[in-house]
Amino acid sequence: MKEASLVIAGVGGQGSIRASHIVAIAAIEDGLHARVGETFGAAMRGGSVASHVRIGEEIYSPLNPENGAEIILALEPMEGLRNAVKFLSKDGLFLTNTETWMPYDVSIGMAEYPSVDEIKKAVKKLGAEVIDFDATSLAQEAGNIRTMNVVMLGALDKTGKLPIKTKTLKKTIKENVPKGTEEVNMKAFELGAKTIE
Repeated sequence: MKEASLVIAGVGGQGSIRASHIVAIAAIEDGLHARVGETFGAAMRGGSVASHVRIGEEIYSPLNPENGAEIILALEPMEGLRNAVKFLSKDGLFLTNTETWMPYDVSIGMAEYPSVDEIKKAVKKLGAEVIDFDATSLAQEAGNIRTMNVVMLGALDKTGKLPIKTKTLKKTIKENVPKGTEEVNMKAFELGAKTIE
């Protein structure tokens, strides 16, 4: 397996862009080609953020085509659903944090927020596999809530869906997180991986 297409979806401040860059850098370290493209809703903390990562031999566009992503990594469930409806392939994987963070349009009353169970049912109707767990609590257990994105990367790595070596991904995380947080991020990664075992 030398290819993977994913969307890392969340809200501003959750670290989806950092997570996507870590995946792309790790892919390149392992000799693969990678492209990253970002889409932003309201450009603010709490606004929608989706990072597309495409890994493969010949990748021309940084954005996934409709129904072209094999993986939605949802740091926030509703943002994950929004991206799954458009981008997730029929037999894809929806890996989501269960902790909700009200997106901006919900907090100002422009959108309703479905329950996490409703979100999971909707994704299953698309034909996708759903894996969900509370990554935010695991980040707190690791020692820093801001490591939730790395908890999710640990879980994603353990699914075997990325064509990247675990040691390369861990090395890339260590090199791309703020100085002094390497240890807590490694703990977060391992806690995420354990949820898949």
